[in-house]
Amino acid sequence: MTNLIEELLHTRSCSVVGLEKNTGKTVCLNYILSHLPAEARVAVTSIGIDGESKDQVTGTKKPEIWLRRGMVFATSEKHYRMRKLVSEVLDVSNERTALGQLVTGRVLTEGKVMLSGPGSTAAVRRWMDEVRPYADLILVDGALSRMSLASPTVSESMVLATGAAYSANIDTLVKKTAYVVELINLPLAPEAEDEAKRIYVDGAVTDRVLEKLMSDKENQGKELVIQDFTKVFADAMVWHRFLNRMPVYVRRRSKLLAVTVNPTAPNGMVLDSEILCQRLSEAIGLPVYDLMKE
Repeated sequence: MTNLIEELLHTRSCSVVGLEKNTGKTVCLNYILSHLPAEARVAVTSIGIDGESKDQVTGTKKPEIWLRRGMVFATSEKHYRMRKLVSEVLDVSNERTALGQLVTGRVLTEGKVMLSGPGSTAAVRRWMDEVRPYADLILVDGALSRMSLASPTVSESMVLATGAAYSANIDTLVKKTAYVVELINLPLAPEAEDEAKRIYVDGAVTDRVLEKLMSDKENQGKELVIQDFTKVFADAMVWHRFLNRMPVYVRRRSKLLAVTVNPTAPNGMVLDSEILCQRLSEAIGLPVYDLMKE
């Protein structure tokens, strides 16, 4: 993971995204926060609620978020009052969440905190702009269900967390994760030599949209340009059939830095970590880490 920390120090923002609950996203965030140099100026927030000691759905124990002195964080008014650390208030935003106004604080004495930050892409971007004077690296804790918050319009880079909670079968897990990675790595659209050969889709790219584009003979020899990978909601089989007919490019792209795995499912089933990491790394061509093992 040393390479990941080094790469993070050369990026301005990063989303940590879980493909499912209990895939180790919070473990990954804590690992990053604890391994960044003490002098690094870091700000962090979460989409949804993160840092609970117990999962409200499954009842399983969850890792709490630990922040060091000097780190900046944003959370709801309710969770700011519940913090287990000493901090100073930097800003109380007009942005409201279901749990009150958004509070940005700076840690004075290290400890635990629950994060529940901005609830929309636009709100996250506004907060990032406001906190930029205090931080060289901004970390956003996201989730697949809110994948738009991992959009390149929000963060420059990504770390993806997957695991047995996403699928308890190694073959299926590798296949499903590799598909998400394939979408994240879609190439940027080059400058168009002939706009007439391009089809632009700004909204969701579904099976229906792809089938319609494939059925129109006038689209032969053209290329599809979409906003970014978070707009793709197509089944993998339909997607790959479409790629055989037409190349796809994105207007904005995030750099995927690494993939982490949690080989243990909430029901206690455990996959072979070494085999999982090796198979997945071969499939996606990127480093894969089991942070629980690390």
